[in-house]
Amino acid sequence: SEQDVERVAEQTDLMQIGSRNMQNFALLKRVGQTGRPVLLKRSMSATVEEWLLAGEYLLLHGASGVVLCERGIRSFDEHTRNLLDLGAVALLSQVHHLPVIVDPSHGTGRRDLILPLGRAALAAGAAGVMIETHDDPGRALSDGPQALTGDELERVIRALQGRKAA
Repeated sequence: SEQDVERVAEQTDLMQIGSRNMQNFALLKRVGQTGRPVLLKRSMSATVEEWLLAGEYLLLHGASGVVLCERGIRSFDEHTRNLLDLGAVALLSQVHHLPVIVDPSHGTGRRDLILPLGRAALAAGAAGVMIETHDDPGRALSDGPQALTGDELERVIRALQGRKAA
């Protein structure tokens, strides 16, 4: 909430606005006023324009920069949690020249799809990927099916960098 912004800003270099708060304008204004750069996750039902406008609102209120994070939009298919919108990633990075990262962990809810969608995200122009990890995904209190162990993360990073996975 906006009451916690100062305390968080004192401890961080980059503020993150989660997808459920992308249109919480009181929070966006307060976070912008810290002057920190912001990672703005796209809401699952937001259009690209709405996402861009939320980023503009942060900048208007003083954020020193905005990095957009695609984490999937609502879909009718039940095989993945969300539909990772790589068309939006290409549009934002190649046409608008904005920094975009992709979160394939939340985008699909499945650890087995992180590597192929990470590759696709980078090919579409993403500046990077955000990957969920947990020491023991089977015991995670939330999001275990999408989390990688440290060893799995290392293999995915090597593969995304084009190095042989150990």
